Amino acid sequence: MKISLQQLRKIGVMLFFSVLSFLSYAQNQISGIVTNSKDGLPLSGVTISIKGTKTAVQSDANGAYNILVPSNKAVLLFTSVGYDSQQIGATSSTLNVQLLQNNAQMQEVVVVAYGTKKKSDLTGAVTSVSAKDFQKGSINSSEQLLQGKVAGLQITSGGGSAGGGSRIRIRGASSLNSSNDPLVVIDGIPIENNSIGGGGNILNSINPNDIESISVLKDASATALYGSRATNGVLIITTKKGSKGKIKFNYNTNFSVGKIVKKVDVFTGDEIRSIVNADATKTGSNGYKSLLGNANSDWQDLIYQTAKGYDNNLSASGTILKNKLPFRISAGYLTQDGILRTDNFKRATVGLNLSPKLLDDHLTLNFNFKYANTKYRHADDGAIGAAATFDPTQAPTQNNKFGGNFEWLSGGGPIGTNGNASNPNPLSLLNFRNNNEKINRVLTNLQLDYKFHFLPDLHLLANLGYDGTNQNGNDNTDSILVTAFTSKGRYQQYKQEKKNTIAEVSLSYSKEIKSIKTKFDVLVGHGYQAFETDIFNYRSYNQKGDTIAKTFKPEFATDKQENRLESYFGRINFNINDKYLVTGSLRRDASSRFSKDNRVGYFPSIAVAWKLKEEFFKTTSAVSELKLRIGYGITGQQDGIGNYGYLARYSLSSATAQYQFGNTFYNFYRPSPYYPKLKWETTTARNVGVDFGFLNNRISGSVEFYNKETKDLLSIVDQAPGQNFDISLLRNIGSLENNGVEFTLNTTPLQKKDFRWDLGFNVTFQNSKITKLNAINDPSFPGIDILGISGGTGNNIAKHQVGYTAYTYYLRQQVYDATSGKPIEGLYEDINRNGATDDQYLNSKSATPTMLFGLNTQFNYKKMFMGVAGHGSYNNYLYDNFASRTGVLNGIQNGSVITNGSRDYLNTGFKNQQYLSDYYIQNASFFRLDNINVGYDFGKVYRNKAALRLSASVQNVFVITKYKGLDPENSGNGNDNIIYPRPRIYSLTANLDF
Repeated sequence: MKISLQQLRKIGVMLFFSVLSFLSYAQNQISGIVTNSKDGLPLSGVTISIKGTKTAVQSDANGAYNILVPSNKAVLLFTSVGYDSQQIGATSSTLNVQLLQNNAQMQEVVVVAYGTKKKSDLTGAVTSVSAKDFQKGSINSSEQLLQGKVAGLQITSGGGSAGGGSRIRIRGASSLNSSNDPLVVIDGIPIENNSIGGGGNILNSINPNDIESISVLKDASATALYGSRATNGVLIITTKKGSKGKIKFNYNTNFSVGKIVKKVDVFTGDEIRSIVNADATKTGSNGYKSLLGNANSDWQDLIYQTAKGYDNNLSASGTILKNKLPFRISAGYLTQDGILRTDNFKRATVGLNLSPKLLDDHLTLNFNFKYANTKYRHADDGAIGAAATFDPTQAPTQNNKFGGNFEWLSGGGPIGTNGNASNPNPLSLLNFRNNNEKINRVLTNLQLDYKFHFLPDLHLLANLGYDGTNQNGNDNTDSILVTAFTSKGRYQQYKQEKKNTIAEVSLSYSKEIKSIKTKFDVLVGHGYQAFETDIFNYRSYNQKGDTIAKTFKPEFATDKQENRLESYFGRINFNINDKYLVTGSLRRDASSRFSKDNRVGYFPSIAVAWKLKEEFFKTTSAVSELKLRIGYGITGQQDGIGNYGYLARYSLSSATAQYQFGNTFYNFYRPSPYYPKLKWETTTARNVGVDFGFLNNRISGSVEFYNKETKDLLSIVDQAPGQNFDISLLRNIGSLENNGVEFTLNTTPLQKKDFRWDLGFNVTFQNSKITKLNAINDPSFPGIDILGISGGTGNNIAKHQVGYTAYTYYLRQQVYDATSGKPIEGLYEDINRNGATDDQYLNSKSATPTMLFGLNTQFNYKKMFMGVAGHGSYNNYLYDNFASRTGVLNGIQNGSVITNGSRDYLNTGFKNQQYLSDYYIQNASFFRLDNINVGYDFGKVYRNKAALRLSASVQNVFVITKYKGLDPENSGNGNDNIIYPRPRIYSLTANLDF
């Protein structure tokens, strides 16, 4: 066929316009930002596809996307798990889209024991808190992220010290003498709960900015797969991982300022002078008048400071190596002053996560590496009590050889005991003692998930991990400090090393049998974990280099403690017709902490759930979720028991128990008490829960009823003389019961296009009592005296007794004057009406609250947001030991010196201490507004290359309480003898994504 020149021209023109059309098609680019309609935050990982084609892209960390479309008639489809999909015509070059969360479809994945679970398929009591819901503000330690967020979880910081830790309780205490701390699992590594050295907090070495979520496992059906360590619940911490996509950076910076909110209520100098002069007039004795100074010194003002803090974090995440290696790397540096002068905490952290998939996605690797270097300058917190009691009539300075600070002196030396001052100047305690500590921690593991090629439903899982900690410090006291006057100073090095290694391997098989509408999965595995602790024995020296304790000759360079745990475990889950759920598990633990006869324990659990929504309300839109859960299980307790309680052994005597030969004293070895039948405590737990959601989950929550019974309770009991090597012994003879109800409610009262209000609330009612304390049920058994106090000798203010909560106060009932209402010194109720004075004690209140509660609310208006969170407790009591010790005349006119004291003296007029009076028991119920957080999301800045978010917060805003002491929230067991005050913290935070 011949083609004419004219035809060739026509064909050329057609090709030219076709190319133009193609070029037009190729350059039709649409871009925009995808955000969450709930809070306006950018959504990453949203799939944007051209409907009817395979062309698709994903939004980046800032929610931004770019896509090429063929024409303006194309339709873009926006999809993401947990959100309603949207279809939008490609009619503009810029399309910003807001996706609405579809709670009915959203299947939140929750981290549980040895795996993950859809929230809708949970059968146990598990609460997961993700990063977006964490407590806001200046957070130095990971557990504080959960404050007030979880029903049944009580987090009580020991005070406001920089880098200080918290006491964590899940559904109350389950033991009297062993640990009541939950098991902490970080990225699959169960952590030894014992603290190291002065750090005192295993969680402050984990950078809170690296944490993705924390799951709180509360009932036995959820925790039993951890067996002998799960009695007190489990915290599973999951850190952030890498994700596919281009590399994204995040920079987060926080600046904070902390100020003291409340000081101990003591007298001024003028008031002390008035008290001493009034007593001198009354008694005719002028001895203490001569000791009075002319100043009005506020020693508490002198020891506290404005505490500044800086926290900076930088991370990068994405995919490298031709989009095959997802990674996340992070670095952080925190420096935080305490409000007590010389108190400082520094933390430098590095984190790395690699999560590639190999062998055609059949092999998934997850490598985690975390390094933390923490440094403490530990202030001598004894200065807090010293400042509250030091004589306010004296000026701070004095011309002396003890650093120029005023001290009580006599004959050129300090007034006190054994040649050292018993009442030192608080400024001297801070300035002349230097306790510096360094802790290096490495936490790393490799997790492997291999999906067999010949049977994809079968997975081989492995977890190899290491947790190593090295602590080294020097606690040096200058010789000019009056408390070290006799020893001429004290220089002490301390060092400790911990190693925790874990190796686990398991098989997982999952299958769906469509013919019977059933899904099931099975897990079986074996684990081995080893713990080693080396405590180095260093001598103490004085400033001249002399050994302070010359006769102390350690036989070993270190005290080495080791224990091992070998485990077999299995679990099976059934999902029948997506209505009926069944979970069963069994763990076998063998622990070296017990003899061969008691080494092995079996810990089973079973739980069932019924999705009532699918059964009865499937077509009812008003009911979003309704599920009934019932669980039962047995867990154990071995933390806090120690490594040698069952072994016959000898130990080196202390310096107070030595033989003397001539002028030399020698330590000797002596047998230690032991109980060969020692075994772990076991707790049987039952749980009934209901999960609910209404109106597309705008109203959602849960109700939990639980019961825990601990048997073989470890208790220190008296022994007949000669029966063992001590008059008391740790044995398994007691039992304890906990009951409670938890209620959680999350609501969205108001939701508009530009405004949303969320409100959450949780409350826990709990009750605990001891049901057995000795080998036989003896109604006449008087119980065990506990909770020693400061002041007097051998004074205990509480008792473990059958039928009562642990640490119930056991005190004398105070008699009051009918006219003035004041307590009458030394006069108590004759409870037994027998005229005796030695048995007039009454079981009264407890420090354990009967109710815990927390609330939080969030407001979002366009790009502005504000959040408020608080928590509290009800019906808990504290013994004000500071008032009982110092709020009396003899506490002010104190031997050879004058000291300050509690203003409670004005309420009692007591001359002498009445330590065992129930007058000092006070209601410590409280509500604390933890945080107010406000901010603004600026969106794209700097030529649309970065996203900026600014916020400001106030922590420890206020406390509502009747308690007259320093702080009603106390981590002790009910004795308040002045804690490190919690500061109010103001902070500014900037978050930059680019």
